Amino acid sequence: MSMDNKKASDLSAEELYALARQREKEEAEGKEAERREKREKLMEKRKEMVARHRKELGELERQIRELGGRVGRTAGGGRRGRRAGGESISQKLCEIVAKQPEMGIKEIKAEAEKAGLDTKNISQTLAYLKRQGRLTSPRRGVYKAS
Repeated sequence: MSMDNKKASDLSAEELYALARQREKEEAEGKEAERREKREKLMEKRKEMVARHRKELGELERQIRELGGRVGRTAGGGRRGRRAGGESISQKLCEIVAKQPEMGIKEIKAEAEKAGLDTKNISQTLAYLKRQGRLTSPRRGVYKAS
Protein backbone atom coordinates (compact mmCIF):
# COMPACT_ATOMS: atom_id res chain seq x y z
CA MET A 1 0.00 0.00 0.00
CA SER A 2 1.52 3.39 -0.96
CA MET A 3 1.53 6.55 1.15
CA ASP A 4 -0.98 8.17 -1.22
CA ASN A 5 -3.63 5.56 -0.47
CA LYS A 6 -3.19 5.49 3.32
CA LYS A 7 -5.02 7.77 5.71
CA ALA A 8 -2.91 10.21 7.71
CA SER A 9 -3.69 8.27 10.89
CA ASP A 10 -2.33 5.06 9.32
CA LEU A 11 1.06 6.60 8.38
CA SER A 12 4.12 6.20 10.55
CA ALA A 13 5.99 9.25 11.85
CA GLU A 14 8.74 8.76 9.28
CA GLU A 15 6.21 8.56 6.47
CA LEU A 16 4.43 11.69 7.71
CA TYR A 17 7.75 13.51 7.97
CA ALA A 18 8.75 12.46 4.42
CA LEU A 19 5.33 13.53 3.14
CA ALA A 20 5.68 16.90 4.89
CA ARG A 21 9.16 17.45 3.40
CA GLN A 22 7.86 16.58 -0.06
CA ARG A 23 4.95 19.00 0.37
CA GLU A 24 7.31 21.77 1.57
CA LYS A 25 9.54 21.19 -1.43
CA GLU A 26 6.58 21.37 -3.83
CA GLU A 27 5.34 24.58 -2.20
CA ALA A 28 8.80 26.15 -2.36
CA GLU A 29 9.12 25.22 -6.03
CA GLY A 30 5.70 26.73 -6.69
CA LYS A 31 6.64 29.97 -4.93
CA GLU A 32 9.94 30.12 -6.80
CA ALA A 33 8.17 29.59 -10.13
CA GLU A 34 5.74 32.38 -9.23
CA ARG A 35 8.62 34.73 -8.28
CA ARG A 36 10.47 33.85 -11.48
CA GLU A 37 7.38 34.59 -13.56
CA LYS A 38 6.86 37.95 -11.81
CA ARG A 39 10.55 38.79 -12.20
CA GLU A 40 10.45 37.99 -15.93
CA LYS A 41 7.36 40.19 -16.40
CA LEU A 42 9.04 43.06 -14.52
CA MET A 43 12.25 42.67 -16.54
CA GLU A 44 10.24 42.78 -19.78
CA LYS A 45 8.40 45.88 -18.54
CA ARG A 46 11.75 47.50 -17.65
CA LYS A 47 13.18 46.64 -21.05
CA GLU A 48 10.22 48.27 -22.80
CA MET A 49 10.47 51.34 -20.56
CA VAL A 50 14.20 51.77 -21.22
CA ALA A 51 13.66 51.43 -24.98
CA ARG A 52 10.87 54.02 -24.88
CA HIS A 53 13.03 56.33 -22.75
CA ARG A 54 15.99 56.07 -25.12
CA LYS A 55 13.78 56.81 -28.11
CA GLU A 56 12.25 59.88 -26.43
CA LEU A 57 15.65 61.07 -25.20
CA GLY A 58 17.15 60.66 -28.67
CA GLU A 59 14.37 62.76 -30.16
CA LEU A 60 14.90 65.52 -27.57
CA GLU A 61 18.66 65.49 -28.15
CA ARG A 62 18.14 65.71 -31.91
CA GLN A 63 15.90 68.77 -31.46
CA ILE A 64 18.42 70.41 -29.14
CA ARG A 65 21.25 69.82 -31.63
CA GLU A 66 19.13 71.26 -34.47
CA LEU A 67 18.84 74.44 -32.41
CA GLY A 68 22.62 74.58 -31.94
CA GLY A 69 22.70 73.28 -28.38
CA ARG A 70 24.99 70.79 -26.74
CA VAL A 71 23.65 67.57 -25.32
CA GLY A 72 24.78 65.50 -22.36
CA ARG A 73 27.48 65.97 -19.73
CA THR A 74 30.32 66.11 -22.24
CA ALA A 75 30.07 68.29 -25.27
CA GLY A 76 31.83 65.89 -27.60
CA GLY A 77 29.47 62.96 -27.61
CA GLY A 78 31.34 61.15 -24.88
CA ARG A 79 34.90 62.03 -25.94
CA ARG A 80 35.76 63.35 -22.50
CA GLY A 81 39.38 64.43 -22.20
CA ARG A 82 39.97 64.43 -25.97
CA ARG A 83 40.54 67.16 -28.51
CA ALA A 84 38.95 67.19 -31.95
CA GLY A 85 41.98 65.46 -33.46
CA GLY A 86 41.70 62.57 -31.01
CA GLU A 87 44.71 63.75 -29.01
CA SER A 88 44.20 63.68 -25.23
CA ILE A 89 44.45 66.79 -23.07
CA SER A 90 47.07 64.99 -20.99
CA GLN A 91 49.21 64.32 -24.05
CA LYS A 92 48.90 67.91 -25.24
CA LEU A 93 49.90 69.24 -21.79
CA CYS A 94 52.97 67.00 -21.80
CA GLU A 95 53.93 68.42 -25.21
CA ILE A 96 53.48 71.99 -23.95
CA VAL A 97 55.65 71.39 -20.87
CA ALA A 98 58.31 69.63 -22.97
CA LYS A 99 58.86 72.82 -25.03
CA GLN A 100 60.83 74.43 -22.20
CA PRO A 101 63.11 73.05 -19.44
CA GLU A 102 60.67 74.19 -16.73
CA MET A 103 57.26 75.86 -16.77
CA GLY A 104 55.07 77.43 -14.12
CA ILE A 105 51.36 76.79 -13.90
CA LYS A 106 50.51 80.25 -15.31
CA GLU A 107 52.71 79.65 -18.35
CA ILE A 108 51.27 76.18 -18.90
CA LYS A 109 47.73 77.53 -18.59
CA ALA A 110 48.44 80.35 -21.08
CA GLU A 111 49.91 77.89 -23.62
CA ALA A 112 47.00 75.50 -23.11
CA GLU A 113 44.49 78.27 -23.76
CA LYS A 114 46.38 79.22 -26.94
CA ALA A 115 46.12 75.56 -28.02
CA GLY A 116 42.37 75.64 -27.40
CA LEU A 117 42.37 73.34 -24.36
CA ASP A 118 39.87 73.58 -21.53
CA THR A 119 41.95 74.86 -18.59
CA LYS A 120 39.28 74.53 -15.91
CA ASN A 121 40.88 71.46 -14.28
CA ILE A 122 44.47 72.00 -15.33
CA SER A 123 45.86 71.63 -11.78
CA GLN A 124 44.24 68.23 -11.38
CA THR A 125 45.47 67.13 -14.79
CA LEU A 126 49.02 68.20 -13.99
CA ALA A 127 48.86 66.37 -10.64
CA TYR A 128 47.62 63.27 -12.49
CA LEU A 129 50.49 63.47 -14.97
CA LYS A 130 52.93 63.87 -12.10
CA ARG A 131 51.54 60.74 -10.39
CA GLN A 132 51.82 58.88 -13.68
CA GLY A 133 55.48 59.87 -13.93
CA ARG A 134 54.97 61.76 -17.19
CA LEU A 135 55.86 65.08 -15.54
CA THR A 136 58.03 66.00 -12.56
CA SER A 137 57.81 68.97 -10.24
CA PRO A 138 61.19 70.29 -9.02
CA ARG A 139 59.34 72.77 -6.79
CA ARG A 140 55.82 73.88 -6.05
CA GLY A 141 53.92 75.17 -9.07
CA VAL A 142 56.71 74.31 -11.50
CA TYR A 143 56.68 71.33 -13.88
CA LYS A 144 59.08 69.77 -16.33
CA ALA A 145 58.88 66.82 -18.70
CA SER A 146 60.17 63.48 -17.43
